Amino acid sequence: MHHFQYKGDELFAEEVAVKDIVAAVGSPVYIYSQATLERHFKAMDNAFASAPHTICYSVKANSNLAVLKTFINLGGGVDIVSGGELYRALAAGVDPKKVVYSGVGKRDDEIVYALESGILLFNVESEQELDRINEVAGRIGKKAGIAIRVNPDVDPETHPYITTGLKKAKFGINIERALEQYGRAKGMANLDILGIDCHIGSQLTKVSPFVDAIKKLKRLLDGVRDMGIDMKYLDLGGGLGIQYNDEAPPLPADYGSSVLEETKDLGLHLLFEPGRNLVGNAGILVGKCLFTKKGEEKNFVIVDAGMNDLARPALYGSFHGVQPVKKDQEGVIEGDIVGPICESGDFLVKDREFPNFRQGDLIAFMSAGAYGFTMSSNYNSRPRVAEVMVKGDKFEIIRDREKLEDLIRGERIPSFL
Repeated sequence: MHHFQYKGDELFAEEVAVKDIVAAVGSPVYIYSQATLERHFKAMDNAFASAPHTICYSVKANSNLAVLKTFINLGGGVDIVSGGELYRALAAGVDPKKVVYSGVGKRDDEIVYALESGILLFNVESEQELDRINEVAGRIGKKAGIAIRVNPDVDPETHPYITTGLKKAKFGINIERALEQYGRAKGMANLDILGIDCHIGSQLTKVSPFVDAIKKLKRLLDGVRDMGIDMKYLDLGGGLGIQYNDEAPPLPADYGSSVLEETKDLGLHLLFEPGRNLVGNAGILVGKCLFTKKGEEKNFVIVDAGMNDLARPALYGSFHGVQPVKKDQEGVIEGDIVGPICESGDFLVKDREFPNFRQGDLIAFMSAGAYGFTMSSNYNSRPRVAEVMVKGDKFEIIRDREKLEDLIRGERIPSFL
């Protein structure tokens, strides 16, 4: 659940009217509910209260410092996939020993940065990466904690672009070859083998794929322990889905009970990497209707937010609910809600019914807290939008809206022109 509700005809973020935020900050704008962030983190954390565990929030979902600080204050760690995400997390005050570093393409300088920062472990995604981390760690006189990301070949039954645990995925090492790689790692002087990692996909709406993956991991764990390797951590990744439309994902408590039952005798510290589940429904994107247009075959509502601000509909065909900031429209229409970007793929809503918005109406695109601003761009030389966090009856800007001069910051015309 979230804290975006109507009071009368007006949409509120916690105790603040959304229209008042837009009046102060402008549109488009991302708005996050701090209470929702806390509620979702605590729900996940409490689901595993009976076992040693750490919730390592997946920074890629929403990397704003205020969001990171909210989870860090609650005892959370982070899951990162770049040196930039590590920089952000450290700036927000994360304990380096609660940082896990995933991702298939870690550069040498990023590996050095992570080692010198003292992170908990790297989730190793390939045989060559194993060699590279060992070499880089030796070069700077460090020992690198590692887990091998195992690809268990489990179908998570989600969108193909966010499926990561099948044999054909670029992520991880096939489970049939993982034991051999643990043997190789054992012989590397600069590695400290700490655990096993697995992440099968995003926006999962069933518990059964997670359970299937754990069953496979347990067999691998037995083999690793037979090699005399003392494992400490089992990283089960993230992927638990949220409700965008009519999905019915399991509650964290139900997910937790299934995972705890399957892992209860392993004697391992559990790591989790939730992203969307914590932040997705904690944020909205608010835009303004600039024009309406009745085409020959379709109705269009043209807004000031585009695919550069919220890429998911154009990228995945994703659904975001649409709500008026003030409910005073007459009836509904069917059509598209589109942005100002010069691309036919620039839509936020396609072929759906929605309120009969008029010029000047404010429109809230719901469940936009995950993979919203983090995937935004300056395409068409559009400044990126402001971000705001609400707590109770107060709100603050947590990222300034970019100015036109920000668009050319760092650029220069060469001397020969």
